[in-house]
Amino acid sequence: MVKISSKKLESGMVVAQAIETKRGQIIADEGTVLSPQLIARLSFYNIDNVMVTDDTASKKNKENVIQDDISQLLTDLSEEEVQSITIPSVEIKKPAAPKPAEPHATSQMENMSFSSKIQVSPKFQKYQMSFTNSMVSLKDYFDQIISGNMDESLEQHMLKVPSELFASKTSLEIFDMVHNMRSVDDTIYAHSLNVALIARAIGKWLKYSREDLDLLTIAGLLHDIGKTQVPPEVLNKQGKLTDEEFALIKSHPLAGYKILKNTKFDTRIKLVALQHHERFDGSGYPRGLDGDEIDEFASIIALADVYDAMTAARSYRSPKCAFQVIYEFEQEGFQKYNPEVIYTFLKRVANCYSNSRVLLSDGRSGQVVFLNNNALSRPIVKLGSGEMVDLSTPDNHDIFIKSIL
Repeated sequence: MVKISSKKLESGMVVAQAIETKRGQIIADEGTVLSPQLIARLSFYNIDNVMVTDDTASKKNKENVIQDDISQLLTDLSEEEVQSITIPSVEIKKPAAPKPAEPHATSQMENMSFSSKIQVSPKFQKYQMSFTNSMVSLKDYFDQIISGNMDESLEQHMLKVPSELFASKTSLEIFDMVHNMRSVDDTIYAHSLNVALIARAIGKWLKYSREDLDLLTIAGLLHDIGKTQVPPEVLNKQGKLTDEEFALIKSHPLAGYKILKNTKFDTRIKLVALQHHERFDGSGYPRGLDGDEIDEFASIIALADVYDAMTAARSYRSPKCAFQVIYEFEQEGFQKYNPEVIYTFLKRVANCYSNSRVLLSDGRSGQVVFLNNNALSRPIVKLGSGEMVDLSTPDNHDIFIKSIL
């Protein structure tokens, strides 16, 4: 194996020794083939050097070494000697036309899960690269804000962070991408990007102006800036938190507000940092506000925050599909969240996945053909046999949508 500077890494090199962050989080296992996305993540976590296998390092660096040797040779030669060098011609062959997909490959694609199909798509690969680069930029902006060295045009720069992620995408595409960006294990920056994207979608559904959409997006990006003040070992703890550790976690809204308080950000952005854990029934924190005491921006970010957390995988459970999350919100959401915001949100999310193929908890599969407005998580599903299953009826009370296919 050979140690290579992260700045000189190239796609195709193979990791010879597991790459870990300073907190011990494994970024890549031994044998992982480096991709542009992974190399960008190494920069994000300030990893300076990586051990790669000798053969891939040699292969990837061979052209660079030859180029350096040629440059040095040309420097040493006189102008007449350089002009006398004859470069042999090289025949460039036109790439062969791609072969049509094999029948078994098509069959494999059909049998893949909905999530797997998204993850192997070129569109998702491009999104993943933009997402990783956006995380790097967002961390830099957080550092500027916390240090007090904000550039006057910072807000405009911040809006460019997620712009590639939501530009020219339907609501369904945005939610599909958000659900599948789970390879990035990060409790602040990846989560903040997802919340900003979800919140902007909600703002569009509520017919916000462009100016308000931009402010809401920035509010989503900055809502958890206070978590930077929580010790990483507490923030990333996998087991049960102690009372003291939970108190530290609950301090992040106030910490975020203090960071933003004396900046030039709009007041609503500052209130989002402070109030995104307040609840409409008064059960939230840090101040136990209720109803209209909570800023509407904060009520939107609160919803986006919880939705992203529910659809993320956890060490103790698998990620929940959209219909499972809708069900949980239906159980208590109308008490805890702004009624206008949550009803609009749940109805539009459910509409995103109408006509989708789904797997039921009893093992049967079918297509969502009709949404029940009084029970959005329990639509009518048409099975392959043609049978209609209305999940909202008492007879089907124990059956639910387990996943989207």
